[in-house]
Amino acid sequence: MKWLLVFWAGPILILGTWYGLSANDMSFGIFMLTRQAHDLVFQVYGNLLGIAPESIPPLVARAIVIDSAVLFALVGFRRRARILAWWRGSDRQDGEAASLANPDNLSRAP
Repeated sequence: MKWLLVFWAGPILILGTWYGLSANDMSFGIFMLTRQAHDLVFQVYGNLLGIAPESIPPLVARAIVIDSAVLFALVGFRRRARILAWWRGSDRQDGEAASLANPDNLSRAP
């Protein structure tokens, strides 16, 4: 699971950080973080794909959401036995019941 997070969240974090810094021109002296580089990257991708450069960020965001949903569906399918055991587990249900029946529970205090 650790490697899944590294290989899934790592590139998304790097892309999101670059996009946020370059869109707001927070360059810290690095050319790739300037607004000029930001516009140039999207212009090049727009020319390669034959679409308007301003339509690329929403497409990338939609792709990230869909890919993440598919990835977590696959992980959930592979771990369905553990998830069902946790869901049906007596520890989880006993823990909830015990906290509700506890007279020292101050969540019902007036």
